[in-house]
Amino acid sequence: MAVSTPSAAPATPARPESPPSGHDEGHPDRPRVTELRLSAFAAHRRVVIRLGPLTLLTGPSGCGKTSALRAYEALARLGGGAELGTVFPDPVACVPERARPDAQRRRGFRIGCTADGPEGPVRLDVAVQAEPELRIVGERLTADGVVLLETALRDPGRRAVQAAWHTAGSAPVTRAPLPDDRLGTALLPLRVAGKTDGQRRVLAAAEQMVVALRSVYACDPRPERMRAPVPTGSGRLLGGCDNLADVLWRTRAECGRRHAQFVAAVRAGCAGPVADVPAEPVAGGAVRALLDRGDGIRTGLDRLGDGELRYLALALVLFTGPGVLEVDPVGEVPAALQTLTVLADGLDRGLDARQREELLRVAVRMCDRGHIRLVGAVGEGTWAPGAEGTEGVTVVHLKP
Repeated sequence: MAVSTPSAAPATPARPESPPSGHDEGHPDRPRVTELRLSAFAAHRRVVIRLGPLTLLTGPSGCGKTSALRAYEALARLGGGAELGTVFPDPVACVPERARPDAQRRRGFRIGCTADGPEGPVRLDVAVQAEPELRIVGERLTADGVVLLETALRDPGRRAVQAAWHTAGSAPVTRAPLPDDRLGTALLPLRVAGKTDGQRRVLAAAEQMVVALRSVYACDPRPERMRAPVPTGSGRLLGGCDNLADVLWRTRAECGRRHAQFVAAVRAGCAGPVADVPAEPVAGGAVRALLDRGDGIRTGLDRLGDGELRYLALALVLFTGPGVLEVDPVGEVPAALQTLTVLADGLDRGLDARQREELLRVAVRMCDRGHIRLVGAVGEGTWAPGAEGTEGVTVVHLKP
């Protein structure tokens, strides 16, 4: 399959799916990604995933739940200015299996998204060439049917694409080369002067897209790394939740109200009584987390099963935020105007029915506040039947 400049035509939605929640309308000033497009990516072709405040991706093994989350995370990293090679270390794995090379032996993939916010819906579509060499060969940023930025590969011998962005001044567009290993939308603030109404519109749309993409936290708790004491550090929770004890050491002292809510959630989802979930120092400058049973007995995390540890870690993620999770927020934008999006692969892995129900309840409550969004991949027949129809929850059924 040859890679061309991304088409602005809408793709076919994943089906069936529940309609997006209307809760987003209460927070119009917070840019957020409301649609993920997998035009040609891994096992996906012409798939649109509409995203609400809390979205569950469900379906049988092999339907592409994990690859959908990876595409979202890749767009987020590109929006943050990361180089293409670090975002896609194995780009050939992203090419649809049946894609055939063109006469120049080129193959690639296409992904995109829509970000809603003060500027209305802004669309970003990106075409990436994976073979014979990795490069962005096409990008389009649009709003209200107007193409604000468009790039295309004109000379395969140069490591650059030809870009044209909306000016609406004495010249309708401005043309200049951009590097082929970075997202042009993320570079626009450095290249567009903002002197005309058209240029200011381009900058506003690009900023909305970048802000919506940047604050993403990819999370997949790894119980085998959570049982041992950990050294104290930044107090920012890693994606695998390896340093959960260090984060508890920090958050328990900083926010008593949130910690109390977290303890209540742990009590509802873990076996036995739970009075507190503290962290305590141990030899060597490390800390360990434990469950205080309230009767003088303390249970170390090394005694908990994988399901309990995953549940505990996911609850902690939902009760914290950008200041605690290991994310790259947009520093120049006030936190009140940013929404953190948690991408959770295997959200229900190892959880029993009671833990799933309680975690869903917590997630709905936290996402309804508008400061956090959740996109989680769950197994077929686990959460979907109970979650479908729940206010604030969007369930997307993917098919192989």
